[in-house]
Amino acid sequence: MTKTAFLRPRSAPAESMESLAGLLREWLPLQRWFAGKDRPVTDLGVLSTTELFPGCLHVLVHAAHGGVPAPGGATPAGDCYQLLLGVRERPSPRLGKALIGTVRDGLLAGLTVHDALQDPRAAQLLLERLRRPGTAGPLHFEGDPAQGVPSGLVPRLLNAEQSNSSLVYGDEYILKVFRRIQPGVNPDLEVPGALARQGCHRVPAPVAWLRTTHPFKATLGVLQPYLRDAADGWTLALDALASGDDFTAQAHALGRATADVHLALSSAFPVGAPGENGRTAAAMTERLTAAAHAVPALQPYVPGLRSAFAALATCDAGPPAQRIHGDLHLGQVLRAGREWFVIDFEGEPSRPLSERRSAHSPVRDIAGMLRSFDYAARQRRPWRPEWARRCREAYCAGYAARAGWDPRKKHGLLRAYETDRAVYEVLYEARHRPDWLPVPMAAIERLAVRGD
Repeated sequence: MTKTAFLRPRSAPAESMESLAGLLREWLPLQRWFAGKDRPVTDLGVLSTTELFPGCLHVLVHAAHGGVPAPGGATPAGDCYQLLLGVRERPSPRLGKALIGTVRDGLLAGLTVHDALQDPRAAQLLLERLRRPGTAGPLHFEGDPAQGVPSGLVPRLLNAEQSNSSLVYGDEYILKVFRRIQPGVNPDLEVPGALARQGCHRVPAPVAWLRTTHPFKATLGVLQPYLRDAADGWTLALDALASGDDFTAQAHALGRATADVHLALSSAFPVGAPGENGRTAAAMTERLTAAAHAVPALQPYVPGLRSAFAALATCDAGPPAQRIHGDLHLGQVLRAGREWFVIDFEGEPSRPLSERRSAHSPVRDIAGMLRSFDYAARQRRPWRPEWARRCREAYCAGYAARAGWDPRKKHGLLRAYETDRAVYEVLYEARHRPDWLPVPMAAIERLAVRGD
């Protein structure tokens, strides 16, 4: 009998994992999907441990954070993360960066632990579990009975993800494994499924998914068709900038595609009344205050930025609130052939799941894409502000042609949502990519001083 034989098919004893805490406390903050890089991990607790198959554990851990309290005196409570851990008796040089370390004591003493998503064999076995509906302890493997997934597809781990991990199987399917887990149905399962039932072809439909019922109900991963010949909008935009090509035709078509998705969402989910601008402006102002507290470079611009939110409170209410994408930018759209597709409906992972699943003004998505054109234009020197302006105009024109209303005629709404997005970008870049901070700061200066 091997040392891993104590693990049972349904659930491993949580106390057997406590010896992993030291290793994981060092390893977690080094992962690109770890959200608390700016806060030390003060405690790490095991919430759930289940054996997926021999030598592979599914683990949910809670990382508590210390550090500076948030504005208002509240201290961040911490986050739940999903891990798939390979356990073996001897380390292998093939593990490379997947290696987490060797456990020194406890029931796992002497065993080597690694990130199983980087292990091709474990990745293949994970797909096999998804191919066949069933359960493993609190884990539920489910799928669309009309969709058959073939076996034997070769996996590869994508390296471009920031907040999650994705595996591509045989260039046929892509499995997104959510890393930061919150209670409830993840929009990246809920929304594509609803749009598929609406007949919207702009979004790949879910084929299979993984969820848990312990320690709370949550979505853990989603398998969807992989658009093998597609290129993401960010890459296409940078290629156009590098070659000096015009991008307005693509931007116009992207605007129409965005409107198609918004129209399908308004049919698939309840639509609210026109936005309550006063409440929205107050929330934006609160986020600005918190961001300026965390990023001092914002502070000189706070009065001008507040004016954008104050104007929102008194301007036209705009289109009704509805389900939206929530984090729309050029990296969230794919072009295959002559068609645009929209992916990644998870929303901004840093925001509560309840907020990401609630109704918002579609202007929020539009503002996110407009900011993305600005980001792209600033990736090459000299900066191409005219390129960004033409793309923004074409995108809004394409949206108006399909949606029946023109975002450019909602100036107060658009300025406020673009300002809110730029504030979010400043906070994100300061925490994760300080070298990129000048990009949103340039927009902050423009929006605060001129109100464009």
